[in-house]
Amino acid sequence: MQLTDLHFDLPEHLIAQTPLEDRAASRLLVVNRETSAIRHLQFRDVVELLHPGDVLVMNNTRVTALRLFGHRPSGGQVELLLLVDEGGGQFVALARPGKRLKPGAIVDFDAGLQAEILADLGEGRKRVRLIAPGSLADALEHVGRVPLPPYIKEELQAPERYQTVYAKRAGSSAAPTAGLHFTPEILEALRAKGVVTAEVTLDVGIDTFRPVAVENLKDHVMHGERCEISAETADLINHRTGRLIAVGTTSCRTLESMADGPGRVRAGETVTQIFITPDNPPQVVDGMFTNFHMPGTTMLAMVASFIGLNGFRSSYRDAVSHQYRFLSFGDSMFIEPAPRGV
Repeated sequence: MQLTDLHFDLPEHLIAQTPLEDRAASRLLVVNRETSAIRHLQFRDVVELLHPGDVLVMNNTRVTALRLFGHRPSGGQVELLLLVDEGGGQFVALARPGKRLKPGAIVDFDAGLQAEILADLGEGRKRVRLIAPGSLADALEHVGRVPLPPYIKEELQAPERYQTVYAKRAGSSAAPTAGLHFTPEILEALRAKGVVTAEVTLDVGIDTFRPVAVENLKDHVMHGERCEISAETADLINHRTGRLIAVGTTSCRTLESMADGPGRVRAGETVTQIFITPDNPPQVVDGMFTNFHMPGTTMLAMVASFIGLNGFRSSYRDAVSHQYRFLSFGDSMFIEPAPRGV
């Protein structure tokens, strides 16, 4: 499989810059996994698409990374992306520009907040200590910004709109955006219908935005991401009577990383580097909700693993022609499997 297989023309104006006021008001393109037939619905119609006994699996990670903009005493601009809270005011951060920030350097931010560079960890990452005149938490709330993807140019007015309504486990640098469309009301209606909801955790890393840099996809090395399935979730999945539906590529990666034979998963935790493609298709997941992705990405390869390259091309061509909104704050796609046993 070649990188050019994942190309399509994405008009810039279709990249959504802000979330809709109503999470469930987004559009939903439904593509049948068996026939590639396409339907155009609204996301709130999802209750009609899932069946009693289906298991809907969501990634419950919460975005806890923060972006800070400051300057060195010389006046040079500095950006820190806080990735890992190590406790005691100490963080692992991605620094820009990283080369000029040596151990011992000080960076000043608003609200009297300062960062001292403690160590160079490689690949632009630094260990830093944050110092505030009062509460560090208050200073970070005042100064920190949501780490939106680089293709979003507008500032987010309501930071919680870059969190799913079920986010709870701290640790991510980016949101599992396929879940942004779900509301408490939709989840309640699905459970009332007999759909089983379950949670996994995958900590989404900043590397998720790095493009594929090789022409032959077999040469691409996936970045590692920590993921986990609890014993309770594994039991729900392994004893289900319906289909297994992943909310987003991160949930799908988690489930496939912990596959324990066709249709089954094991409980546990790992750092996954799984790369799901048409040459390495899913073994456990039947269907998936996902947003519309950038050309030439690993997420797009995963979409093609469910519906083939022709199915991907026809559905994305349809999405562009119908002016669907793309990427993190965009519309939704449901790769719909046949009912179990059909």
